[in-house]
Amino acid sequence: MSVVDEKKALRERLTELRAHAAATTPTAAEDLARAYAVSTVPSVVAGTFPMRSELDPRPLMRRLKALGATLALPRTPRRGQPLTFHRWDTGTLLVTSRYGVTEPVEETPIVIPDLVLVPLLAFDRTGARLGYGGGYYDVTLAALRASGPVFALGLAYAVQEIDCVPTEPHDVHLDAVLTERELIITTRSE
Repeated sequence: MSVVDEKKALRERLTELRAHAAATTPTAAEDLARAYAVSTVPSVVAGTFPMRSELDPRPLMRRLKALGATLALPRTPRRGQPLTFHRWDTGTLLVTSRYGVTEPVEETPIVIPDLVLVPLLAFDRTGARLGYGGGYYDVTLAALRASGPVFALGLAYAVQEIDCVPTEPHDVHLDAVLTERELIITTRSE
């Protein structure tokens, strides 16, 4: 089986597992935000509005904002281009993208995050991540890391962990993954 076929099969299986986890642990996002030990407050935290059954990053984002961080949401460009991150606050005008993603209007000021909360379908302890297949976070994290330090923190339910995520050369690894059970510092091997 090719890596592409492996990823497709995993996406189907993990989408169901994640949906079940979301339905059976409705307070996971709030619990995770309360339990996350913050040693250093990042300057700019980029997250997303959750799609489907993704673990909601907004409770953690609100906690980090209360500690002094600036918040950002991505805008989705055409395929192959990195996401741009735009300042997000209660007064920010939001739109729904062609992919169904809630994002700031284009005129919202761009900011550069030093912490990116990354959605995912599956992860392993090396920091390999399986997303939806568009490659947006791979391109984005590679571009951000080329211009300075950025910490990529995957947010997931513990059941989304698998032994080994199949990877291709373009796949970018996470620095850590935060689940409702633990913070996993990855053994990233890039």
